[in-house]
Amino acid sequence: MKKDASVVFNRRTWRQKVADAFRGVVRAVQTQSSCRVHLAVAVVVIGFATALRLTLVEWCLLVGAIGSVLAAEIFNTAIESLARAVHRGQHPDIRDALDMASGTVLIAAMSAAVIGGIIFGNRIGMLLEVW
Repeated sequence: MKKDASVVFNRRTWRQKVADAFRGVVRAVQTQSSCRVHLAVAVVVIGFATALRLTLVEWCLLVGAIGSVLAAEIFNTAIESLARAVHRGQHPDIRDALDMASGTVLIAAMSAAVIGGIIFGNRIGMLLEVW
């Protein structure tokens, strides 16, 4: 009797699921220049945040913003990969789905930039007042 692939897939351990998730993140970073750019910006932001000695709340806001951008980027990458697997040619519905997924990344990135601008602008303003 042949096993159903979905049954075998659902019997994965948590360790296997987490390993697959990490593989997905690594794959996104390896294959998508946008993901690498967002990751590089996140590293720079974390460096500035460390240098400016942010408060716990400021750190939480920045980590949430960074996480939202990276999650949106990886979700967008997943949709792009699925779209290529389903249909290699041009299709208006697939184009719309891809554009919406890209729009999600844009909204997350713009929101993160505003959050970073408020936090860093406030911190730099405080430093300038001291001088």
